[in-house]
Amino acid sequence: MHVIAPSILSADFARLGEEVINVLAAGADWIHFDVMDNHYVPNLTIGPLICAAIRPLTKAPIDVHLMVKPVDRIIPDFAKAGANLITFHPEASEHVDRSLALIRECGCQAGLVFNPATPLDVMDYVMDKLDIVLLMSVNPGFGGQKFIPATLAKLRAARARIDAYERESGRHIRLEVDGGVKVDNIAEIAAAGADAFVAGSAVFGAGSDSDANRYDTVIAALRAQLATA
Repeated sequence: MHVIAPSILSADFARLGEEVINVLAAGADWIHFDVMDNHYVPNLTIGPLICAAIRPLTKAPIDVHLMVKPVDRIIPDFAKAGANLITFHPEASEHVDRSLALIRECGCQAGLVFNPATPLDVMDYVMDKLDIVLLMSVNPGFGGQKFIPATLAKLRAARARIDAYERESGRHIRLEVDGGVKVDNIAEIAAAGADAFVAGSAVFGAGSDSDANRYDTVIAALRAQLATA
């Protein structure tokens, strides 16, 4: 099943709870948190308190993408705040295997995030601890960037690794993509192997007052394109 995970980085923070309720009612599957620390990436966004505030509003999975360094200190805080999935960048951890184990010990699904120029090799050694792999299709730090076309080949390579592992182990690992995903390219991205899609400005920037839940039209358009992939 294809998963649509709108990033609240592009939502209206003055009415964040309402935005989350509306986008899920419109048909989104997950809520994606872009957590930035003005250290690993040149921006500062949200922390566990926002996650804890959103958690009572929905039972939908909260997908936390940590763009912070170091990562281990903040993982338990997000788990306690209600995160379901926590991903991080291998460059931000001194011990990737240990950080993945910590996420799972905290009761969350665990994953790695690969920047556009980061090779996929690390994942080969920790497949048994991965529930999700996230490929950045923009350089992390800011919303609204354009999709980097080279990500398509990288998605195909990641999908081949994941499929081979699933055949051997029987475990499914989800392949997520984040950055520049929109209605006119989501089908091509899905065809390259992604099955979860983070979309920020493409969703929250396309709200319509004529939609019952503000985002019905754009979520439906994304679903229609995925159906063609």
